[in-house]
Amino acid sequence: MNRKQKKVLIRIIIAAVFMVVLHFLPLDGVMDGWLRFFLYLIPYLVVGYDILIKAWKGIRNRQPFDENYLMAVASIGAIVLGRVRTGDYAEGAAVMLFYQIGELFQSVAVGRSRRNISDLMDIRPDYANLEDESGHTERVDPDEVEIGSVVVVSAGEKIPIDGVVIEGHSALDTSALTGESVPRSVREGEDVISGCINTSGTLRIRTTREFGESTASRILDLVENASSRKSRQENFITRFARIYTPAVCYAALALALLPPLVLLVAGQQPQWGDWIMRALTFLVISCPCALVISIPLTFFAGIGGASHEGILVKGSNYFEALANTDTVVMDKTGTMTCGVFEVAGIHHAHIPESAVLEYAALAEMHSTHPIALSLLKAWGKDPDPSRVSDVEEIAGHGVKARVDGKQITVGNEKLMASLKIDPQPCSSVGTVVHVAVDGSYAGHILIADRIKPQAAEAVHELKTMGISRIVMLTGDRKAAAQTIAHEVGIDQVFSELLPEDKVSQVETLLQSRRTGKTLAFVGDGINDAPVLSRADVGIAMGALGSDAAIEAADIVLMDDDPLKISKAIRIARKCIRIANENIVFAIAVKLICLLLGALGLAGMWLAIFADVGVMILAVLNAIRALKVSHL
Repeated sequence: MNRKQKKVLIRIIIAAVFMVVLHFLPLDGVMDGWLRFFLYLIPYLVVGYDILIKAWKGIRNRQPFDENYLMAVASIGAIVLGRVRTGDYAEGAAVMLFYQIGELFQSVAVGRSRRNISDLMDIRPDYANLEDESGHTERVDPDEVEIGSVVVVSAGEKIPIDGVVIEGHSALDTSALTGESVPRSVREGEDVISGCINTSGTLRIRTTREFGESTASRILDLVENASSRKSRQENFITRFARIYTPAVCYAALALALLPPLVLLVAGQQPQWGDWIMRALTFLVISCPCALVISIPLTFFAGIGGASHEGILVKGSNYFEALANTDTVVMDKTGTMTCGVFEVAGIHHAHIPESAVLEYAALAEMHSTHPIALSLLKAWGKDPDPSRVSDVEEIAGHGVKARVDGKQITVGNEKLMASLKIDPQPCSSVGTVVHVAVDGSYAGHILIADRIKPQAAEAVHELKTMGISRIVMLTGDRKAAAQTIAHEVGIDQVFSELLPEDKVSQVETLLQSRRTGKTLAFVGDGINDAPVLSRADVGIAMGALGSDAAIEAADIVLMDDDPLKISKAIRIARKCIRIANENIVFAIAVKLICLLLGALGLAGMWLAIFADVGVMILAVLNAIRALKVSHL
């Protein structure tokens, strides 16, 4: 508990003890009349003075219709009626006492659900060790560090800003970002991102971003702003409470006035006290706390629990869309496969194999595509930019460049066909990169990518959950795509697609999905931004440090584990189910008790249960959304 919650708890205990003492004291003699009234007023004001202040502020600001107003009117009315009718003030004081108990309970529950978010906030570093030109370090605010500066991160410290390791090697704890406990090894020349904890050794890092644009800051902004995108259930409760609260206040007023007036006109006793008591009971029962508190809490807890597992959800509205998913479309590279391309062979070479690899690597030297990087890695030399000129990248096909004065063409069969070059087919499974020199075929390079170990299990999990259609899209060759799809258990695959073809294919799948159902696209977030944006739900896979993923996707999986796809869907379904349970339960109990209260069959104690009891049960149900690790 925080300090404020502890103060409320102390007030509740004092008020409860005072009421118990008053209950067991003799009721005759000095305890009668006004003295007894003032004695009961002490615990009432101790536990409820802040509610009365809030109610008065609402009236003064011409916004009276909230739970504070309902509790103030109901409790004061019960005390007044107790004075007039029976001289018993316990009910009025008990209304305020139990209401505060319920408020404290929900405050503690919200605090508990915030802990996962707070744990995530710990990734924000408090300082950076900035190194000057003389090699001395100074502890500064990360906001003060400019791009290109050198920071020193010792063992146990957080990496303050994204950058590149220029000296040292270590293992980084990324659990706060990915939910995974296995450390990630880094060494000189590798990129590192803010928020990771250096577990061993000392790293010197040259920063590549400002603090405000670093990965940790962007992730925190994403989570903090998630509450601004509300689900249909949350929007319903907001609209419902805006209409419901004034309506029940006027209904209670009518219940207090109209029946006695009708009885008076009919020549009977109006029984003002009974009907006013019914109206006050009606007000206590009608308090919408259970709905107003538990529904947002459900989604807040779900977002917090998911973030702890390395699943970042940009808004609770995406939970709703994800829960209704019946079609999952996946990119191949980086999603089903590791995206780590390696040269597996050079075939049908009409020039020395080393020359085929060298020309291809030099032509692709300016590209950041994984295939280009694998060619440079296999060649193993530092490329000389002066040897390369007139580079022309052809999207979805390959690249043309002049290397050592020769025209080099590197790409797929479509590129070769467009230049009227007859490529040799490859019987091996993998990505084939054809190379032509001065318009003549020189051979092809086979690039192989490894299937992720969890890919087949991930697809099986989705099918077990009832996902009716799982589709894989890829720009790779048909044979390679079919082989991978068969190994992981995907039945439908579309291959040899350009980036714009993927968007068109998703458009077609969107039109054929079932009414009320949604389509989720899972990509690596680097070159899939258009498709991620077009799908009902865009899920970026393995997006640790990827700007494109964080910007384009609705849900970001911070590591490379495809099993997180089914976990995200399970979390979404659980949140929606809990929210719907609370809505049905709270409204049903309220309606039954309101009817009983209006008929005079429910007293103030049942009213307290209908308010506080229902709220506590709904909040207990809501915080179940925090438990997502077992899903």
